[in-house]
Amino acid sequence: MHVKLKGSPALYLVGFMGCGKSTVGRSLAGTLKWDFVDLDDEIEREAGSKITEIFDRFGEPVFRVMEQKALVEQIRKARMGMARVVALGGGAFAQKPNRLKIATAGVSIWLKSPVRQLWERVSSENNRPLARDRERFEALYRERKQSYAQADFTIDSENSEPKQIVEEIRGLLLL
Repeated sequence: MHVKLKGSPALYLVGFMGCGKSTVGRSLAGTLKWDFVDLDDEIEREAGSKITEIFDRFGEPVFRVMEQKALVEQIRKARMGMARVVALGGGAFAQKPNRLKIATAGVSIWLKSPVRQLWERVSSENNRPLARDRERFEALYRERKQSYAQADFTIDSENSEPKQIVEEIRGLLLL
């Protein structure tokens, strides 16, 4: 199956933390010769603070407002014809207003991995405020899974190298 890009030249990579959105996104953008944007990096740049500091100082609700503002800016740029691959933070697509905006602004792709593999990838990192406790991590994954399943496409990233995932995504696109 192939897909024609909706609304603007933009791909939105969605999924839980550790699924490879940034790694795949950078590679995909390079292959397509599009801009790559890691939404969390944009938020940090705009705020002048790390995501963990924003969560600790202001809480998740303030972070989500910042996240939506950063997403709207990326959608605006794509609608101006600035082609981009956007790696969303793990919770961005779980927010219904964000999903609705993305639905008309580009194509969403869920990079799906099992929760045990995701935990193995991120549990040793200290820059993920929502990955500090395994039980909470797994519960959050279960909560968000329904939202991710609403993406336009799902790619199983469990046993695939980033290069394979990039080729699979390219195979979906009519460019």
